[in-house]
Amino acid sequence: MNEPTIQIAPAPYVTVKMAAATIGLSEKALRRKIEDGKFVEGREYRRSPDGGIFISLKGFAAWLETAAPSNTARKGKANGTQG
Repeated sequence: MNEPTIQIAPAPYVTVKMAAATIGLSEKALRRKIEDGKFVEGREYRRSPDGGIFISLKGFAAWLETAAPSNTARKGKANGTQG
């Protein structure tokens, strides 16, 4: 019997574990970005009333898109090999 496939969209804020699985970074890498101040509370992550950390998937995407291109990416564009 064929059961319908149910797709569930993630919540706007997810646990560090879920964010790691979704984004492809390790939990340690995400926590390090918080500790180092690369992620801003209220923008890339929030704390729950009991202190749990929740990552904003939208905030992460915005953070990633504002990053400067790497030297490799810039060289590729200059050579016409990317994009």
